[in-house]
Amino acid sequence: MSDAPVSRRARPAKAPLSREVIIETGLRILDQEGLAALTMRRVAQDLDTGAASLYVYVANRDDLMAAMLDHVLGTVPAPSGGSWRDRLSELVNAAVAAMARHEGVALVALGAIPTGTNALVLVDRMLALLAEAGVAEQANSWGVDLLFLYITAAAAEQSAYNTKGMRAETHIAEVSKRYAELPADRYPMIVSMREALVSGDGDARAQWALRVLIDGILATPAPRISEDARSVRDSLGD
Repeated sequence: MSDAPVSRRARPAKAPLSREVIIETGLRILDQEGLAALTMRRVAQDLDTGAASLYVYVANRDDLMAAMLDHVLGTVPAPSGGSWRDRLSELVNAAVAAMARHEGVALVALGAIPTGTNALVLVDRMLALLAEAGVAEQANSWGVDLLFLYITAAAAEQSAYNTKGMRAETHIAEVSKRYAELPADRYPMIVSMREALVSGDGDARAQWALRVLIDGILATPAPRISEDARSVRDSLGD
């Protein structure tokens, strides 16, 4: 076998760089090697190019992560049918599942309001479903913000379990053991309610939490926004 160097002309042609190719490469590295491995240099290495070449398409690692989040949200299907509540629950659960598959992606949404194309589609669908339920505009707007926060938190928690190779039930068992060791004189409520605190599996808890959120949005009118506040908001948008 010859050890002679291979001419660059003999190598397979590299796929042309694009924002989409960079995003897909970033997700592949994230899934195979973890969040710590995801650097601009590592992505460039995988694409057989220099890191400087990537900055034509993505501003920095944060921009790449935001783009990866939006790409992932693009895999969330539209709800299939049923009542508005069924469709909203299906949509929220699908978004949690999609974001939870990739380590660290959900955390991107905690630092800023996602405004990518697919994130906006998700928000628009949730707004439409709450409007179908008769929720007034202001409560609808704030309600969707609350639902998106729930999606992000639930996905981040599930992603953490996945990264550690841990099931939620295993963690609950560890917590239960810790509660059983607590002195009743210092933690009287935790000790007395220990069984209730650790009851139910992850799915049951998640569905209950989502039901609480939706019922709360339906039952809680949002305060009216004063004209002065509207004027300030509108002036910022000019």
